[in-house]
Amino acid sequence: MTASTRDWPIIIQGGMGAAVSNWRLARAVSSFGQLGVVSGTAIDLVLARRLQCGDPGGHIRRALEAFPYYETAERILNTYFVQGGKEVDKPYRNVPMHTYEGSRRAQELAVAANFVEVFLAREGHDNPVGINFLEKIQLPHLPSIYGAMLAGVDFVIMGAGIPVDIPGVLDAYVDHSVASYPLRVAGALHGESYRMTFDPRALFNGHFAELKRPFFLPIIASETLAIMLSRKANGRIDGFVIEGPTAGGHNAPPRGALKLTEDGQPIYGERDVVNLDAIRKLGLPFWLAGSYGNPGKLQEAFDLGAAGIQVGTAFALSTDSGLAPDLRRALVMKAIRGGAHVHTDPSASPTGFPFKVACLHNTLSEEEDYAQRERLCDLGYLREPYRKQDGKIGFRCPGEPVAEFVKKGGNPEDAEGRKCLCNGLSANIGLGQIRENGYTEQPLVTLGDDLANIAQFCNGDSPDYSAVDVLEKLLCTVTY
Repeated sequence: MTASTRDWPIIIQGGMGAAVSNWRLARAVSSFGQLGVVSGTAIDLVLARRLQCGDPGGHIRRALEAFPYYETAERILNTYFVQGGKEVDKPYRNVPMHTYEGSRRAQELAVAANFVEVFLAREGHDNPVGINFLEKIQLPHLPSIYGAMLAGVDFVIMGAGIPVDIPGVLDAYVDHSVASYPLRVAGALHGESYRMTFDPRALFNGHFAELKRPFFLPIIASETLAIMLSRKANGRIDGFVIEGPTAGGHNAPPRGALKLTEDGQPIYGERDVVNLDAIRKLGLPFWLAGSYGNPGKLQEAFDLGAAGIQVGTAFALSTDSGLAPDLRRALVMKAIRGGAHVHTDPSASPTGFPFKVACLHNTLSEEEDYAQRERLCDLGYLREPYRKQDGKIGFRCPGEPVAEFVKKGGNPEDAEGRKCLCNGLSANIGLGQIRENGYTEQPLVTLGDDLANIAQFCNGDSPDYSAVDVLEKLLCTVTY
């Protein structure tokens, strides 16, 4: 590890799920001196539902008081805040879906929600804080990144796609200029291109002080992508998180023809191992991720020239994470007793990427629970934009009713086995929707293969441990 590398964090806490990596977890990790990361996935929905639960502790309202655009904050509170919390058997009020043209209310909520999450993660210390986005969820990118920068975010980390245009967005927002981002549209004709735009000065009124440009770390699974990004990105790349197929959440698909194990999991081979020699030649810092959550692997990463590691699963199961306590404890106890299992499902995610699913009773990992759920898409974060015959953009989701998906030009085979990640991830943090027929959305927990090793952070048979316990364990034997 070189002297220049020491300026970077050794441990990056993964940005997991919808508010599993919440502001409390990120603040705990950053306060300790490593890089705490909040998840930007569906954070507008999370904020709205927290407010409808009565905002226990007043944290959301406190952060909104610091939001620089007062009228927007007031409008959000008037729309979603329920004093004392909504009745437990009543459904949540949903948030507006993002559109290609840009829904004003959706954009305002996205800006404010990302601001709030970063603001709360940065309270009480002066250390860096990051935010994680999925490139596949493109529609909210522009207002979300702007909101995070308004709160002074230090790192933007992005995976599940090719974020070649993100550096230019970060550069534009330093002085609140208009930013644009390309939208992938299925069925677009040759020569057609679609770019979303976001103009902060057109949306808000107020004082526009210069913002800090955060570092940008793409998450990559091949040296080819790292080389392409370093050459073709429309601005500065500051380093890479190199994620292997044992990491939680979405995995890059295996290279070549898809082959499955007997139980239906993708088979990864030598072609899927990143060439670190090629990465080192780029001269940028990198962090290794995917089953690196133990002290020996951290030292191994240093020996390979990495600046450090990214760790997700160990933090996701800590008491500081946003994962519902009953889910967290059940998963940790399974690991302690040797019964933990994570299945890499090639079909579950509407994105088409393989998705890690932790097997647990009374969650959508169980076929009988999945079969009881009526297919619908009412949150829409993973919808696919497609070109309609009249040239306008429509949206479809492989997780919606199959007939509706096919009517919009979708292939029925693409809908087979798809699960609603949007609603499942919301249920993971105790914010699952309650349907009018009485059905409550069930969790769909994603973790990495390191779940099997989680007992190293526990004392005896207790499933409870903190983020600081993880950090102290990982750093206890490190030399550099």
